[in-house]
Amino acid sequence: MFEALDQLTTAGEEISVSSVARAAGVHRSLIHRHGDLHAAVIARAGRPPAQTTTGTQVSRKSLLADVANLTARNGRLSAHITRLERRLSETLGQTAWEASGLGAPADVETLTRRTTELEQQVLDLRGELAERDEDPEAARAANRELMAQLNR
Repeated sequence: MFEALDQLTTAGEEISVSSVARAAGVHRSLIHRHGDLHAAVIARAGRPPAQTTTGTQVSRKSLLADVANLTARNGRLSAHITRLERRLSETLGQTAWEASGLGAPADVETLTRRTTELEQQVLDLRGELAERDEDPEAARAANRELMAQLNR
């Protein structure tokens, strides 16, 4: 098993449990069951390659970090897209509702203000009507009293 690990290392190939098991011709569960083998594979996979070349080196850890960062970014972008789709849907729905004539007119505030003014005017007119009704009744009562005094 360690020979396969050494061969992969000298060849400069990727070191993983699967690749070592494939090179040794065994099932990868064998490596997982033996702690010392698993630890050796993980330790060797964490080391930089023995061959140094000019330029940048990409390690397994840096690739995993990139994958984790891109996965998180995709999640954030997906959530942002969902929020934008919801806003677009609400805006399109509101526009269609108003265009169909079912929606409230654009000048709802003006209509509300006018309704309040008319309600106040109705209350004022009712008050004036009540005062007008009181005057004839008072006159009738005074008339009855005078007629009663005359008839005596």
